[in-house]
Amino acid sequence: MLTTTNPSPLQGGKEQHQYTSDGEPLFRQEAYMHYLFGVQENDWFGALCVKTGKSYLFAPRLPDSYAVWMGKLKSLEEWRAKYGVDAVHWVDEMADVIRGLQPPCLHVLHGKNTDSGLDVLPPAAPPPGIPLEQQHLFPALTECRVFKTPEEVEVIRYANAVGSAAHAAMMRSCRPGLMEYQLEATFLHHCYSQGGCRSAMYTPIAASGPNAAILHYGHAGAPNDRQMCDGDLALLDCGCEYYVYGSDITTTWPVNGKFTPQQRGVYEAVMTAHRDVLAAMKPGVSWLSMQELAYRRILEGLAAAGLLAGGSVDDYLAAELGALFMPHGLGHFLGLNTHDVGGYPPAGPARSARPGFSRLRTARLLQPGMVITVEPGCYFNPVLLLPALEDPVQSKYLVRDVVMSYLQLGGVRLEDNVVVTEGGAESLTRVPRSVEEVERVMAGGDWPQ
Repeated sequence: MLTTTNPSPLQGGKEQHQYTSDGEPLFRQEAYMHYLFGVQENDWFGALCVKTGKSYLFAPRLPDSYAVWMGKLKSLEEWRAKYGVDAVHWVDEMADVIRGLQPPCLHVLHGKNTDSGLDVLPPAAPPPGIPLEQQHLFPALTECRVFKTPEEVEVIRYANAVGSAAHAAMMRSCRPGLMEYQLEATFLHHCYSQGGCRSAMYTPIAASGPNAAILHYGHAGAPNDRQMCDGDLALLDCGCEYYVYGSDITTTWPVNGKFTPQQRGVYEAVMTAHRDVLAAMKPGVSWLSMQELAYRRILEGLAAAGLLAGGSVDDYLAAELGALFMPHGLGHFLGLNTHDVGGYPPAGPARSARPGFSRLRTARLLQPGMVITVEPGCYFNPVLLLPALEDPVQSKYLVRDVVMSYLQLGGVRLEDNVVVTEGGAESLTRVPRSVEEVERVMAGGDWPQ
């Protein structure tokens, strides 16, 4: 429970600079501050009083010169009307306002983000004489963020609609000879020009050929700069942001518009995993069991394609072949952050130590209101496969010559954003998924039909 706050416990994001320059990256509000107050500007503070139910914001007192460079200076009443709180004061008045509320204590954010492993540190000392309580606010707000309101779901649905259309636009524009970054540019242009989504939710991954086996390709050291070739697969993991909420969508398709038999076999194995997980999702289902279901379907597909032999799917799972071909978790919470908070609450299931399962960003039972990604994948990464071919446990199930023939394929990942409902689950993502849909859209067909 939150009684009130002091100058730090609910502190908005600060103005940032690029190293020692005066360049300023586009500001993005700190997620907890946005969740409670929706403030878009930097260097603000917020407070709630549980006793009275009143909400307070504290704005920086800016100099008159701000209006010349950045725009009109708003009055406190204008700010109050914009954000719908009970009162707005200047930051330099905050200590006096808090003392006037006479709180018995201040509940402050203090905890660990289980995705990043980074600590949310307690604030600086409050006004003298007011004790800090550091145990309850962080887990309470984090748990609130796990369960999206209908309004939050609608914003995420919109980001999915824009992002889905942008993925279809990339499919239509793709052809051999283009650079990977040209697909990235198509996505970013469509999201902003057609949907008003100014920013990507994360750095876009536009991977082709063997790059598609690199899970977080697209970073500064590998900036989507390969020329795509006839016969390549392209794996596009791109999402957009709207009102700080976002989408996280992955599609995979043949650069020339037609799947080869080899590509189609892997794609349909992943598609089967994707479809069956969506069908099995409902309240009470363990996310760990969904990871195993995805592994089963992918391993069944690989066995049918001749890459695995000499055992049953249970044998392959016991040898941890699932993690060999899909070394990441099946999905993560999505909301104000791409990897949203609350995956491992203090009283929740602990992280598994098993290969592959240990990469899951949550092990919780599904509940209505959760928004989570479903993103099974199958990759042919030599960093993992070549040692496995020499491993006595795993190699006995791997058909060496066939596995080696897939090393240039890269990988396939299919990712939807899914809200858990009372009776099951609903995908918010609307992209071409079947082989027939992908090939039809790449040939110029309409989407959606």
